[in-house]
Amino acid sequence: MIASKPDSQGRTMDKDRKAARRGVGHANVVLLVAAGVALGWFESRRWTPDRARFPVQGAWLDAHDGPVDWRMLKARGADFVYLTATEGADRRDEAYTTGLEAARAQALQVGSVHVYDLCAPADAQAANFVTIVPRDPALLPPAIALDIDSRSCPAPPGEAAMQSELTTFLNQIEKHTEKPAILMVSRGFESRYRLATLVDRNLWVRQDFLEPGYAGPAWVMWTATTRLRLDGVAGPVRWVAVRR
Repeated sequence: MIASKPDSQGRTMDKDRKAARRGVGHANVVLLVAAGVALGWFESRRWTPDRARFPVQGAWLDAHDGPVDWRMLKARGADFVYLTATEGADRRDEAYTTGLEAARAQALQVGSVHVYDLCAPADAQAANFVTIVPRDPALLPPAIALDIDSRSCPAPPGEAAMQSELTTFLNQIEKHTEKPAILMVSRGFESRYRLATLVDRNLWVRQDFLEPGYAGPAWVMWTATTRLRLDGVAGPVRWVAVRR
């Protein structure tokens, strides 16, 4: 017996059903991807490095982070906080002094950050820093944020000039603090100047979620995320881990 061929209406219905199944499958894939992205985004706001590997962790804050509940910050696991004190030759963070007092009241260790300007004179930058940062042995070593900033320095100096000015700056602030500074080098700065192999200082590196390798393996501090959300701080927090 010879089977009859399906008519054109049947073939059309089969095609419609297949197209519908493909459409549903595509929609499911889109939903799964969207759910994965949303979950990843949510988890990125809560992630911090493993405490088993990085038992000492804290935050880097400045006035842009808004009012801080220091008690809550400590309760959420901060062992220390670095506060931006100064930037360049004449800019000072308006939240530094009150933040210093409030953090200490919660028994947090505190350090001071200077955001270095490659185009500003070293002497003037050092004077700005030592004027606002107290000479206090209880403070953590000062940290110097080094980056290529086209806004403040559209024509960065050459390597020799940079080294000379940075050395002058370090000599003056380290005399004031009586502690060697930590150099917070960005990927762009390190790529241009290769500072990690030139200066005998501890290094602080930055990269969200993955341990960076741009400054070699010898770094001691790591800004591990800039997206952490914590109760008590208005905006996303720069969270820092200390290598043993």
